[in-house]
Amino acid sequence: MTKLSVNINKIATLRNARGGNVPDVVKVALDCESFGADGITVHPRPDERHIRRADVYNLRPVLKTEFNIEGYPSAEFIELVLQVKPHQVTLVPDSPAQITSNAGWDTVVNQEFLSKILDRFNSAGVRTSVFVAADPVMVEYAAKAGADRVELYTEPYAAGYAKSPEAAIAPFVEAATTARKLGLGLNAGHDLSLENLSYFHQNIPWLDEVSIGHALISDALYLGLERTIQSYKNCLR
Repeated sequence: MTKLSVNINKIATLRNARGGNVPDVVKVALDCESFGADGITVHPRPDERHIRRADVYNLRPVLKTEFNIEGYPSAEFIELVLQVKPHQVTLVPDSPAQITSNAGWDTVVNQEFLSKILDRFNSAGVRTSVFVAADPVMVEYAAKAGADRVELYTEPYAAGYAKSPEAAIAPFVEAATTARKLGLGLNAGHDLSLENLSYFHQNIPWLDEVSIGHALISDALYLGLERTIQSYKNCLR
């Protein structure tokens, strides 16, 4: 079954808006696990505007499910991952100023750069994933760089879903099929929601993991966190 990793960045954003420790990021992460989440994702940024480095250190020893750290592989990020040794590291090409991830890696241009970093993480026993667009060439070169998995950047799918689900999913099926043929694991994330997740999973049932934060936390404002996590899990059954 495809795993659901809950991105808790938005919980940290809410905490940071007021100061103090309400809501408690670690407690919410543990609650997500108890409510059925298969993993926890964080994206620590250099300005610590949501998840802080301290959160990463606090989460690692208490989480019972998979811990995924995503981010741009700066020297500081690489040091953090090698110290914490999460189950998975997801490399994204974000600049520090970006509000959110809005593109996948050009794995052709950045193959040498990515290869050196992936080798360091792989040697440390951390599973690696590279954030890419739904492009078979980008998937192929992620494999050549040494990635264990790719994470498909799904915002274009979410944007096109309402108009034509069939057209929106087509390039993702092609990219996912390429990953499968190359022996890569397959993750997906960005703007997946209760509206579009089931269809995505039905067409790519061999997905290893989806990472969902913004939509899930927004839904939890209305449905409650436990019910929301179960609703997302139901989309993956």
